[in-house]
Amino acid sequence: MRNDYSQPLYRPPSEARSMIIQVTEGCSHNKCRFCYMYKDKQFRLKSKEEIKEHIEWLRPMYKNPNRIFLADGNVLCLKTEKILELLNYIKNEFPNVQRISSYAGPLDLLRKSEEELKSIREAGLELLYMGVESGSDKVLSMMNKGVSQREMIEAGQKAINAGFKFSCMIISGLGGREYMKEHAVESAKVISLINPHYFSLLRLVVEEKSELTEDVRQGKFHLLTPLQVLDENIIMLENMELADCIFRANHVSNHINQAGTLNQDKDKLVERLKKFRNSPNFIPATFDTL
Repeated sequence: MRNDYSQPLYRPPSEARSMIIQVTEGCSHNKCRFCYMYKDKQFRLKSKEEIKEHIEWLRPMYKNPNRIFLADGNVLCLKTEKILELLNYIKNEFPNVQRISSYAGPLDLLRKSEEELKSIREAGLELLYMGVESGSDKVLSMMNKGVSQREMIEAGQKAINAGFKFSCMIISGLGGREYMKEHAVESAKVISLINPHYFSLLRLVVEEKSELTEDVRQGKFHLLTPLQVLDENIIMLENMELADCIFRANHVSNHINQAGTLNQDKDKLVERLKKFRNSPNFIPATFDTL
C-alpha cells in the first residue's frame, strides 16, 4: 500500500505552506470541459487505514503544522460520519493545528443537510474553497460543470450559514469572446449573492488534456486576447456588490496581479485595470494560442 501522494496534487495558492492530507483521489465529477487537473485519475475514496498510514508518512515532514488542507477535489462527498471521524483523528494527532480546509463541490454541499454541515464545521473544518468558474448558466452548461447558477448560489449561502469561511473562484475568459460580457455580469451576480469571505480570479489556460483544446483548434471557442481579459475583469468588478470580501487575482495565470477588499477597493482596482488597459506599454507575460 502506497503512503505517498497520488500525483498530480493540487491545492489553492493560499495553502502553499499547509500540510496536505490526501483523503480522496481525483474528482467525482471530472467532466468539466476546461479542466485538466484530474483527467489521468480514477476517482476513489481512501480507506481509514490508508489515510492513517498516509499521515504517518507525512509526520516527519510536518511535525507541528499550523494549517492542514484536505485533498483531492471532493472531500465533502464522504459520508458525514467519516468526515467527523477524520477531523477528530487529525485534531488529536495535531492538537496545535489552527486551520483545516478543503475544496467543496456545490453538489456535495447541497447533498448535506444544514445539521450535517454545522457538525462538520464544529468538528474543525473551517475554510471551504468552491470553484464557481462562471455565473452564467450558458457557460456552465457549455463547460459541462453539472450545476446551475441557482445551485451555485444556494450551495455558497448554505456553507456560509453553516459557519464556514468561504472562498469562491471565477475563471476569467471561460465564456470565450461570444459570452464575454454575460460571463462577467452573471459571475459578478453570483459572487455578490453568495458574498463569500474570499474571492479569487484566475485566467483560463487551455491545456492539452482538457476537452476544450479541440474546440479552440477547430475555431469553435475563441480565447480572449489580453486586452479582452482586462475588459472582462473591469466589467466583472464594476458589477460586484460585496461586503468586506478579500479579493485576490495573483495566480500565475493572471496577466496583472490584483489585491484588495471589496467593495472598499473596487473603484481603485477598476481604475488600475483601466490604466493598464489604456497603456501602450501593456505587454502581458503570456498569451495563449493553440
